[in-house]
Amino acid sequence: MITLNDYLYSGDTVLKILKKYTEDLRQSAAQTGNEVDVRHCEFLSQIMELQERLNCFRDLIAYRIVISMPKCHLKNPEDGEREEIRYLYEIANVLKGFLEERGFTAEPAGGVKESDSPLLSDAVRPYYRDYIAHVDPDGYRSLHITFFDNSAKCYMEMQLRTKRMDDIAEIGPANHLGYEKKQESDRARRDAIPEGECVYFDEAYERCRRLHELELAKLDVNMFAAIDNSLINDGCGLYRGRLILPYEHLSRFQNDLID
Repeated sequence: MITLNDYLYSGDTVLKILKKYTEDLRQSAAQTGNEVDVRHCEFLSQIMELQERLNCFRDLIAYRIVISMPKCHLKNPEDGEREEIRYLYEIANVLKGFLEERGFTAEPAGGVKESDSPLLSDAVRPYYRDYIAHVDPDGYRSLHITFFDNSAKCYMEMQLRTKRMDDIAEIGPANHLGYEKKQESDRARRDAIPEGECVYFDEAYERCRRLHELELAKLDVNMFAAIDNSLINDGCGLYRGRLILPYEHLSRFQNDLID
């Protein structure tokens, strides 16, 4: 059985590894008549095409605006969340025009999570995906808008959140690591197809199981390094993690300066 694990110690780039693995798997599938592997090869070919044309990703580059209202600026501390959301939508209403004056073009959201908030202007409503008015089941809340950078010729996403929303997304139930662990747990179940019922499914399942057991620190892949399975540097953030600038250093209240 050909598995991706056997190709991850060559020092090649991710694209070369996938290409070699896909070619060998396709030849094996043709010899054995394994339809699961044929579909697997088709999927891997699509992944390689995506990697070769990264401009199809709308959020490969993303910036985040996080706001927090100090209690000393509120007449009633209980109004904090309401005031922060009001300011968040005010920023959203002017952000499109601000960036378009500087060489960016806002991309329509195509009706995805279209906002029904009265705080969002009708002029910009078609461009935002509103996860505040339409809260996800895991509690994730944020405003998303995508721009095309006409100078760099690439897309970028802007996310607008309050500090509480950001905490829920990063260290709460909506955080990515928790989502990934839930996915791992779901993938570990194979009740639908008992072992031995379909040899092709058994092989595909075994490949996934071996990938889950990889010791990432021992891999030899170009532009990838890991101390363990949590501390990972993949050079671009595609595997796990991201580069974040803390909101505190941008706050004009960090030194308790009050207008």
